[in-house]
Amino acid sequence: MDKKTEIRHNWTKEEIEEIYHLPLMELIYKAATVHRERHDPSEVQISTLLSIKTGGCPEDCSYCGQAARYHTNIKVQALLPTETVIAHAQKAKDSGSSRFCMAAAWREVRNNRDFDRVIDMVKGVNELGLEVCCTLGMLTEEQAIRLQEAGLYAYNHNLDTSEQYYEEIISTRTFDNRINTINNVRKAGITVCSGGIIGLGETHRDRISMILTLATMPKHPESVPINALARVEGTPLENNEKVDTWEMVRMIATARIVMPASMVRLSAGRIEMTETEQAWCFMAGANSIFTGERETLLVTPNPGVSEDMQMLETLGLKPMKSNQEVKCC
Repeated sequence: MDKKTEIRHNWTKEEIEEIYHLPLMELIYKAATVHRERHDPSEVQISTLLSIKTGGCPEDCSYCGQAARYHTNIKVQALLPTETVIAHAQKAKDSGSSRFCMAAAWREVRNNRDFDRVIDMVKGVNELGLEVCCTLGMLTEEQAIRLQEAGLYAYNHNLDTSEQYYEEIISTRTFDNRINTINNVRKAGITVCSGGIIGLGETHRDRISMILTLATMPKHPESVPINALARVEGTPLENNEKVDTWEMVRMIATARIVMPASMVRLSAGRIEMTETEQAWCFMAGANSIFTGERETLLVTPNPGVSEDMQMLETLGLKPMKSNQEVKCC
C-alpha cells in the first residue's frame, strides 16, 4: 500500500475505547489492514524464552508462581551456568528462533557477580547472531548501559495492567517503578519490550488504559506482548476464569492499530488455545510467538517447537529471519 497509517503518540482514551469496542470482524479487518502496511503477514518471529534463575522472588505479583511467598510446585533454581545458557541459545537458533530472551526471577538487578555473569551471557548470545532480550526486574540507567554495551537488543518490562488496577495485583513495587525502568532502558539505547496480562480480574477500561499508556509513550515499545493469565496453583489468581480467545484477539487487534510498527507478541496462554484460535490472533496482527524446547514459558506450560513449526506450516506462515531489524517510532 502506498499510504501507511500514521504513527501517533497523542491517542486519547476515548479513541482507543472506540477502536476496542468495534464489532469484532470489523476490528480484525482494520487491524489486518494496518498490519500489512508495515509487516510481512506471512512472517512470524519465533522467540525463545529461558528462565536463567527461577523462583524465590520477593515480589508479591498475584499471578506469579515464582513469588517466594506463594506455595506452588515450582522449584527454586540458581542462576544457570553461562555455557548452559549459550547452549540453549544455539539450540533455539537451530530450531528457527531469531530472538532469545533470558529471564531471572529478581526484583531488581544488583551490581554483583550474578549480574557480571548475565553480562557474559548477553555477549555470548549476541555472538550467535540472535536478538538478545533480558527481563531481570528493575534496572538503573547505568545497569542498562552495561547491558547495551554487552550487546543487549531488547529489555522486557511489562506494565502488567492499568495504572488504576495495578495495586490490586502487586504491592511490592509501583507502576511508576515500571515506567522508570522502561525510561532507563530507552536512555541506554536498548529497544523496549512491554505489554501486559489480561485475565487478572481487570475491566475492559483497565485494558484500554494499559494500551493507552503504551501508545502515548514518546516512542512506542518495539515489542508489545499480550499475555493471557496462566493460572498457577498456589497463587491468589489460581481460580480466575480462563481468558476467552476473542478477548485476546480484541486486545491484539487494538494494539496493532494504535501501535502499527510494533511487534505484537502472542505470549502466555497459547497452551489453552487451539490452532484455529491462534490463527485468528495472527490475522488480528500478532506477528511473534514464544516457544521453548522444554515446552514451558518460564514456569508454565507452552507448546513445543515442533508443534509450533507444524502450526506455522499449516497456516502458510514462516519464521522471521534472524537479525531482521524492527523499525518503530
